[in-house]
Amino acid sequence: MTVTDRDPWLLRGDRPLWTPAVPAGLEYHRVYASEKRRILRGIVAIVLLVAGFVGFAVLFQRLSEVLDAAVFARSGPSTPLRQAAGALGLTALIPYSMLVQRVLYGVPAGSLHSVAGRFRFGVLGRALLVFGPLLLVVIAVGSLGAGDPVPWTSADLVWFFVIGMLLTPLAAAGEEYGFRGLMFRVLGGWTRGARSGAVLGIVVTTVLFSLAHGSLDPFLFASYLVLFSSMAIVTWRTGGLEVAVVLHAVYNVTFLVLATTLHVDVGGELATRSEAVGSWVNLVPSAALVVITAIVWWMTRRTGPARTPGNEEPARGTRAGGPEAGCGEGQQS
Repeated sequence: MTVTDRDPWLLRGDRPLWTPAVPAGLEYHRVYASEKRRILRGIVAIVLLVAGFVGFAVLFQRLSEVLDAAVFARSGPSTPLRQAAGALGLTALIPYSMLVQRVLYGVPAGSLHSVAGRFRFGVLGRALLVFGPLLLVVIAVGSLGAGDPVPWTSADLVWFFVIGMLLTPLAAAGEEYGFRGLMFRVLGGWTRGARSGAVLGIVVTTVLFSLAHGSLDPFLFASYLVLFSSMAIVTWRTGGLEVAVVLHAVYNVTFLVLATTLHVDVGGELATRSEAVGSWVNLVPSAALVVITAIVWWMTRRTGPARTPGNEEPARGTRAGGPEAGCGEGQQS
């Protein structure tokens, strides 16, 4: 028996696609869960993800270096081609993560978008409308103390702007599909219950991805922890990656486009991030992310995290009679 509560406004209006390959009544991070924990398979998936994360970055970086030298006779971390290469390397994680999921777990590629089995554009649009302006404003305020400007050419500034607007959102999405998608699901399937799986997935993906950003400065590291834990929590509660993609994309695009406007050497700053020194200003966006995460949790407080549908059953805000529904840790609130 299925009892459907009123759908949260954020998740309303996107019809799910049912598939027998994905059991009904599972939260997003539990789609890989089974009677066996499949630890070894999960380790292989994480190793492949990290290999792709590093491999695509190196591949596109090398290509950009060759093209920069051959076509533009220049080098260094701060060129439009290098920025485009970094974005494309992360974007490649979207189809790559879907492929790893399909090969190792036999789960359809579309399920990596959300529990609805598809990308919920309505959810993305509403999240962008409600949360985007708040995040944009606080990041802009936090950028008031930007460093010394660099004398970029007009052509470089135009290309930085175009790349930032077109490719940076895809790069942010690639990180979400890899870490809040594939890795979160792998870790979430290793525990016996949904709640413990969510905790494990949120903590491990947040800490690992924060460390991967290469700075142990307390202010910067704290900002990473808040950013990536927020992404993981909203993914869990909304049952998909759309809201996390919006938050991450707005976060990154605002920083990069503002950097273009202020003539900041973004590539140089990223290359020396391990030496960067943060301040309380870096935590201004973190406060907004905490508020946004609390709002998403409040919106889903009655229905709990969204779950996978059964045949012609809704996935949004549903307490369904799946393998974990209504028993032990699987019952969420």
